[in-house]
Amino acid sequence: MSTVIDQAVQARLIASTPPTRTVRARLRYASADPFAVHIVFPPAASLDGSEVSWTFARELLARGLLTPSGTGDVRVWPCGPQRTVLELHAAEGVAMVQIDTAELRGFLAGSYAVVPAGSEGVHLDVEGDLAALLAP
Repeated sequence: MSTVIDQAVQARLIASTPPTRTVRARLRYASADPFAVHIVFPPAASLDGSEVSWTFARELLARGLLTPSGTGDVRVWPCGPQRTVLELHAAEGVAMVQIDTAELRGFLAGSYAVVPAGSEGVHLDVEGDLAALLAP
């Protein structure tokens, strides 16, 4: 049985021209996908009016609270003692989002309570996933 953590956060969208605006995003973690975290932005935050979801490593988020981390589509770094920046790269461009570091720490603490760091492999259903891939 998978345990899911779904937490609302205030995400401050940083724009190249004012105004910067705040939207309510959701952080999601599921023990069935123990290495990943998801952040979901509402339709109002996107250019085309669709909900936008990003998935990246839980470890990347944890490291990014302390030091600049990531080299791919998602980069995370501390922005002073109270904010953390997520930089999201897509074909359409780059989005920068600031989130309260305390909210991110609380979310991660909840995820580590469900699946402690280093025990993620125990929560994977490799045989079930393989069977689903090979099913006709």
